[in-house]
Amino acid sequence: MKIQYLVLILCVSFVSKSFAQDDLQKFANEMLYIADEFAGPAAEGAAYQAGAGWFTSATALKPWKVEVSFHGNALFVPSNKQTYTISNNDLAGVHANGGPILSLRGEGSNAVVPTAFGGETDVFFEGSLLGQSFEFQALEGVDKGVVAYPFVQATVGLPYETEFAARFLPQFTVDGVAVTTYGAGLKHNFSQYFKFNNEDDFQAAAIIAFSKFNVEYEFSPVTIPNIVNLNLVDVNANLWMASVMGSKKYGDSFEVFGALGATNSSFNYAMGGNGVALSPINTALRGLDQTQAQIKADLGFNIYFNRFKISTMATAGKFFHLNLGLHFRI
Repeated sequence: MKIQYLVLILCVSFVSKSFAQDDLQKFANEMLYIADEFAGPAAEGAAYQAGAGWFTSATALKPWKVEVSFHGNALFVPSNKQTYTISNNDLAGVHANGGPILSLRGEGSNAVVPTAFGGETDVFFEGSLLGQSFEFQALEGVDKGVVAYPFVQATVGLPYETEFAARFLPQFTVDGVAVTTYGAGLKHNFSQYFKFNNEDDFQAAAIIAFSKFNVEYEFSPVTIPNIVNLNLVDVNANLWMASVMGSKKYGDSFEVFGALGATNSSFNYAMGGNGVALSPINTALRGLDQTQAQIKADLGFNIYFNRFKISTMATAGKFFHLNLGLHFRI
């Protein structure tokens, strides 16, 4: 009889644990959906931020000449990237079977909530997990229509009308947005192969660059007692860029340039915080690793002075991006 009771207890324990794990996975999948909608625009914007300002002229520096540049990037966020609509059907739709753990609090079946770029919200989710009823406010963004940050870049002229550039920015935090970036780029002038070519003529070059770009967006903590506490989303992006550039100098002090190319960015997400549900959520988030390709067009101009120049570069697409640079030649 004791053996029968022991078997019964073990069976109940196993079934309870299985249901608990199933519910925990459901909750992780729903948070995965919310995190993707919340951070997706930030990942798209990262491709614009990481691909800007690599080179501002198709003309190459003379061999072993060095240019040190101080850049400022500004990403302008359109209103349709600051919010998204979520519904109870969306939350139910992430599962093959069974109902969702989370639902919108109140009578409404859908709501408009912020992305990482958005502002405050009064929308709440509610649910029950591992015997614990809870509710939490939808993730709130940094409430920024413009995300700006600086970085430093160094460029050296190489033989055969080629330049190598490297950039680096240790973690830089403004209003809850922490940015880190570094990478390297190579430019080769191919106007040199034209039979008749002078420095003041139209110049053409090819560019390839690789960037690693990390941005962390803090939000008001999402706390479910004894289950999870979430307080930030981390977006990690790797960007490859290949483009062709053309530039034309007018006199000694003014130059216009434009570039057209393609970018291929891969990015992944992770949530910061603690609790028993954090690991399943981040495991599920790894399934969101994505690759995104897009066409990129830049337009800008340079103003030259004796030992330095000032550059501007604008990029238009899903976002509008502006890069300003101050370049010193050594």
